[in-house]
Amino acid sequence: MKKAFLQLHLSVFLAGFTGIFGKLINLGEGPLVWYRLGITSFTLYLLFRLQGTLKKLHWKQILPIAGTGMIVALHWIFFYGSIKYANVSIGVICFSLTSLFTAIFDPLITRRKFDAVELLLSALTLSGILLIFHFDSQYRTGILLGIISAMFAALFTVFNKRLIKKYDTRTITFYELTSGFLGLTLLMPGYLYLFPQPSLLPSFTDSIYLLILAWACTVCMYMLSMNALKKISAFTVNLCFNLEPVYSIILAFIIFQENKELNPAFYGGLGCIILSVALQMLRVVKQHRTKVATPA
Repeated sequence: MKKAFLQLHLSVFLAGFTGIFGKLINLGEGPLVWYRLGITSFTLYLLFRLQGTLKKLHWKQILPIAGTGMIVALHWIFFYGSIKYANVSIGVICFSLTSLFTAIFDPLITRRKFDAVELLLSALTLSGILLIFHFDSQYRTGILLGIISAMFAALFTVFNKRLIKKYDTRTITFYELTSGFLGLTLLMPGYLYLFPQPSLLPSFTDSIYLLILAWACTVCMYMLSMNALKKISAFTVNLCFNLEPVYSIILAFIIFQENKELNPAFYGGLGCIILSVALQMLRVVKQHRTKVATPA
């Protein structure tokens, strides 16, 4: 359990940089995600082929994994769209709503009872989000895109939890991200028609950022988070990923000076988010100890 929590929080730390790179890279959200998925898929293919761990699956097995991969692609599209239309702080704070959507979607999909504690902790996170920033009319589009992104993130974790019971994390990661890349490739003509881009080719600096984003913040991050999912619930994983906005906001303040709008409400909201994570961690650890102490 301790190893799983360590892997989870390390993946959250790496995820904290994704929003920063989203603003640093001078590409639209569509091309940005397309390059990220392409680089990641190719890297995983080479890595797993060299290690001899790449497993072939029947198309019937690939279909549900591919569907989850498309959810990942859509999550990233809306996430980076939120950052492009607003800023890093708003994009990552809206992502914190993932825990709320998970507390709703997980019981509906897995047909279990709603957990009142999960809903209460999610409400605490939501109150933190409302405290951190004031809703400005100029950010309404970014906020809407961020909320949709959180919905897709919640669906991804819930469906992924079911997949890792059948397949190893490496196989799932490769097929999901490759399917997301292929699916987005098919959708790109329509996207470019609706949202024309000034440039589709990344600059040298953007290429470096894309490589770091793909290798560190995607390959390493997803492998760590999916290993953690073997021991930790989908809700807990998403709740812990509420720390991603904390890391991203701090970095955004340092790099982009987004702290110009900082006020006491920020600290109150940040405290609510951290408190919700801490309470869930204590709850999970207590449940685990009780389960271990109970004789079979």
